Amino acid sequence: MSELDAGAVREQVGEFKRSIDTLRAEIAKAIVGHGDVVDGVLTCMLAAGHALLEGVPGLGKTMLVRTLGETLSLSFSRVQFTPDLMPADILGTTVIDEGAGGAKSFEFRPGPIFANIVLADEINRATPKTQSALLEAMQEHRVSVGRQTHVLEEPFVVLATQNPLEMEGTYPLPEAQLDRFFFKLHVPFPNREDLHAILDRTTGGAFEQPGPVLDRARILAMQRLVRQVPAARHVQDYAIRVIQATHPDGPDAPELARRFVRFGASPRGAQAVLMASKIRALFDGRFAASIDDVRASAFPALRHRVLLNFEGEAEGVKTDQVIDAILKSIVETKPDAKSEKKGQAIGMA
Repeated sequence: MSELDAGAVREQVGEFKRSIDTLRAEIAKAIVGHGDVVDGVLTCMLAAGHALLEGVPGLGKTMLVRTLGETLSLSFSRVQFTPDLMPADILGTTVIDEGAGGAKSFEFRPGPIFANIVLADEINRATPKTQSALLEAMQEHRVSVGRQTHVLEEPFVVLATQNPLEMEGTYPLPEAQLDRFFFKLHVPFPNREDLHAILDRTTGGAFEQPGPVLDRARILAMQRLVRQVPAARHVQDYAIRVIQATHPDGPDAPELARRFVRFGASPRGAQAVLMASKIRALFDGRFAASIDDVRASAFPALRHRVLLNFEGEAEGVKTDQVIDAILKSIVETKPDAKSEKKGQAIGMA
């Protein structure tokens, strides 16, 4: 890499980090704490993926997604999932339109899925039939209605919230749909300091409303930069070994995975881990993904893709425990001289 190229890359990375810091600050005007959750949602957006936010009611999941829509100059829509919601209520439907002179024609009326950011609120309160209406849109970014296929405008991100399955009136998401979510993020209960800040803002005077800080062109440019971030061969190999170890018959699977896991992560899981590692490097102002980035990205990228068997569920084992055991069991391999030299040439640390 020439000195000019290195300088251009350094400027791009710096501008990327400044944009993210500005966006974080704007979101913080409405959202108290939840820094990891905010970064997780931003990671999904930059990877052109989708996020599933899980937590009990009242923790600000919906507000976080709505705030993200307010800070970006993108179209935003919300779908409230209920047991009687039908697929056509999400995708849209074809109707008979009567024009001048009594002429009739078929006209497609798009549903709320035709937006850049779609909030699927309480997604697991709808039936599996309705949930499956999102499969094609989430994977292929298009919608088929009748004989017509409609392409969704980029960027397209589904940000879904769900209540824990133990709550009344919830349906488990199909495995095929879970796999289409880039990240599954747990929204924790706020600590005492954050609760004070929430009460000060919501029970006192009016607080500052967030406004748009990034437009569509800038977001698409940031998504393109993410795909240019290199990952050395040994880093990519580490991510692959992590994915293999989620399978009970994998060569590096720890005892916890062999005993309690029914199915491991799919190749989509490997894609999610590596893409998230690249984005995490850019968040830190680096232009090369590291093994530490892979370790940090493994939990949100894999926790919904590792399916426990009956024994694991009966024992109360959590998928995060399995992932933690996997990360502790896999030995980091050293890079070869060629990869190490390349990493030094393009690294931005």
